[in-house]
Amino acid sequence: MPNRILRLLVPTFAPFLYLIACTSPSSETQPVAEANFVRDELSVQHGQELFNQYCAACHNFQETVIGPNLSGVTSQVEKEWLVSFISNAPEMIDGGDERAQELFKKYNQYMPAFTMLDDQQIEHILGFIHKFSQGEKRSQNNRPGGILNPVPEKIPMANLRLVLEEVLTAPPTDTVPPVARINKLLALGNGEQERLFLHDLRGQLYEITDRTSKVYLDMNAESPDFIHVPGYGTGFGSFAFHPKFKENGLLYTTHTEPANAAPADFPLPDSIKAKLQWVLVEWKTNDPQAEQFSGSKRELLRVDMTGSSHGFQEVTFNPLAQLGNADYGMLYLSVGDGGSGLRYPFLSANRDLIWGSVIRINPSGTNSANGQYGIPEDNPFADDPSTVSEVWARGFRNPHRISWDETSGKMFITNIGQHSVEEVNLGVAGGDYGWPNREGMLLFDPLANPELVYPLPENDSGYVYPVAQYDHDEGNAISGGFVYTGTEVPLLEGKYVFGDIPRGKIFYSEADKMELGQQAPVYQLSIEFDGQPTDLETLTESRRVDLRFGTDSAGELYIFTKSNGTLYKVVDCKDTSTLAMSNE
Repeated sequence: MPNRILRLLVPTFAPFLYLIACTSPSSETQPVAEANFVRDELSVQHGQELFNQYCAACHNFQETVIGPNLSGVTSQVEKEWLVSFISNAPEMIDGGDERAQELFKKYNQYMPAFTMLDDQQIEHILGFIHKFSQGEKRSQNNRPGGILNPVPEKIPMANLRLVLEEVLTAPPTDTVPPVARINKLLALGNGEQERLFLHDLRGQLYEITDRTSKVYLDMNAESPDFIHVPGYGTGFGSFAFHPKFKENGLLYTTHTEPANAAPADFPLPDSIKAKLQWVLVEWKTNDPQAEQFSGSKRELLRVDMTGSSHGFQEVTFNPLAQLGNADYGMLYLSVGDGGSGLRYPFLSANRDLIWGSVIRINPSGTNSANGQYGIPEDNPFADDPSTVSEVWARGFRNPHRISWDETSGKMFITNIGQHSVEEVNLGVAGGDYGWPNREGMLLFDPLANPELVYPLPENDSGYVYPVAQYDHDEGNAISGGFVYTGTEVPLLEGKYVFGDIPRGKIFYSEADKMELGQQAPVYQLSIEFDGQPTDLETLTESRRVDLRFGTDSAGELYIFTKSNGTLYKVVDCKDTSTLAMSNE
């Protein structure tokens, strides 16, 4: 193995774990009964952290290093044996276990006992090994050189602590967690005339007034074919008010409906079955000042999806565009890959298809194929018959959130990765962000082990790469954020604040360091609530936090968590290094 790849696969030196899950010669071709391994993302990710800490110096899933190749190992060795052996290999060897002794003869060295690992930690390690080893076993292309830990450097904790104040808890829309799937916060107007809106994926759009919420629009009542199951981002996806809402009363939403509910403007190829459809709708209210929607609606766009994930996660207008600017009134819509990246990678890779893109349309135009919206003449592919004219940029797996920095004009697009890297990108018209051939600043091969990434080829070109990234030692799925432009929390000035959805970690990068062709450093923020330092897992009493961000019209920052359906405002930021010195 080349030294460079070995360094990537072995992020830290660890004790020998050379025998973990290794088969004996007599068992290599005899699969065992399928065991139950943990499969939820947070447990598997915790298993990866432990694997990198204790195991990666000796093992990977592609070849024998100090210890054996682990590809397919969980289907070849009984789970109970693996648990016992990880816990105390020397005891099993000295106790006469046949497989353990056979392996000891082969490698001529002991693996130390890992009695410091509790039962749950071992379960998580095995869950990770199972997922990765099965991925390697099922891959059509056993590509060498896989990178297990793409970003070995840990994200440092900043000397900054956000102070949170609870605003409200949204009404429950179910009896089981998450009881309120709140997903996006958006301000309409400014100053004393500001109206603040928050929506729930199960169909409710609320207006927030005096720390209380009232339903403004209920998708369940207005759209008979609306569905919000099975989850994974389905339901009422996103919403955006037209820049001239006060005059024209136009609101835009995305939502899911069953497959074949209506003919799709972008149907899947005949050989691929649609799981559901995502729909973009324009609503026209009779009275823009009304406390509850009443008016009409029309459908703009409908797209088939192969799965229930990665749909229309964002719809938005550029808030910096002024009347007379070419971007004024142009609507941006995120179109994910629908979970097709592994089964049907060509859906996102082909320029003549819409999946895996950010599109830009003129909702008041009529020159689209269906006549319900317009194709802006300055779209990068407006005159290219080989490319979807609506596409503004492509190559995304799940372009989750879009925001703009009012100081620099930069457009930020966050992209949720497969299993290795989470991305913050700068928006570039006509840019190709790589999926399914790239993940972060690494090569992704949809025919190889999907849990691994690979080094970029020499003289790589043609792709737009992230300006900040983190790997799955730090989190699981990025939640897009905002550059702070408020005045109440000066220590956040100029910082792009974002985070990780499941784990609830809050990060930032300096916006002026986020430039194409370089990686901006990422830092983690701590939090305080009710006068006490804490974290969002503790605050929400949930292992999966489901974190989101929003701002009001003054640029003040809010965070909210689906796990407990609660909205918080960031009211202060403390320099913890100063606090420490004052306490000495």
